[in-house]
Amino acid sequence: MENKDQTLLQGIDTVILRVCNIDVSKAWYQVKLGLKPIWEDSRMSLVVLDTNSPTSLTLWQTDQLVSVNRRTASFPIFKTTDATLLREVLESRDVEVGEVIQDALVSYFPFYDPDGNVLEACQVNE
Repeated sequence: MENKDQTLLQGIDTVILRVCNIDVSKAWYQVKLGLKPIWEDSRMSLVVLDTNSPTSLTLWQTDQLVSVNRRTASFPIFKTTDATLLREVLESRDVEVGEVIQDALVSYFPFYDPDGNVLEACQVNE
């Protein structure tokens, strides 16, 4: 019998972030991060954003309070070629950003959307 488990999972299609207001969040991700919608469902109050990679980001409105514990939350990490410059750009766009942390391998920093969802940008140091 051949092993079919190797083809059952074929990568991550999307990461879902729950948001309080889909219109506010959609605009924030477009204006602040430059992400473009590739699919929307107004009935379900969700929008799928292109992240310039095979994995999309889906913003999905909830009627529940979005409560994020920054110390324990799961979060997406965006690739960047220059963490310091990206941090400066996001800060100039009034995005809440953390400090750049650097080691021999990577430079990275957290930032946060209007609902307090944790996001991170990471640069691989070469």
